[in-house]
Amino acid sequence: MPTDANEPVTDTDTEPAGGTLGTALRVVAVQAALVSAAVHLLWALPRLASPPDARPYLFVVAAVFTLVVAVGVFRAGEYRRLYALGAGTLATFVAGFLIQHRGNAVGALVGEPLAIVGKAAELVGVGAFLALYRLAPPTHVVLAREGSSDDARDEP
Repeated sequence: MPTDANEPVTDTDTEPAGGTLGTALRVVAVQAALVSAAVHLLWALPRLASPPDARPYLFVVAAVFTLVVAVGVFRAGEYRRLYALGAGTLATFVAGFLIQHRGNAVGALVGEPLAIVGKAAELVGVGAFLALYRLAPPTHVVLAREGSSDDARDEP
């Protein structure tokens, strides 16, 4: 991989950052996001009929957004911004759970097995997305690999 942004990108630079580790982390991150989305949907769908509670509707939107991020990670190149979005989304779910239940988060986890699965997947996903972020090259390098050198010049 070139060390200087001005060096040309060669054919040997097309291997994903991290090699096998990077691929394994992508699989773990996508699976964690899918599990988190599934848990949110499983919790929300039976509760959609209760009109005074807006949480089920928010959970459905959050699950769809998480699915979009997972598909993006699966299909797209190594974009650090996408990895940051995945980590931030899953971390927001964990923070939201802690805020919702305040001091009784452990009691809420014990009383809701679905929450245990969801929070475990989200914590694993945050770790995988952050590791991918650290391994991924800057965006201009990825764009240069894909042959979009005009777009790569626009980034600092």
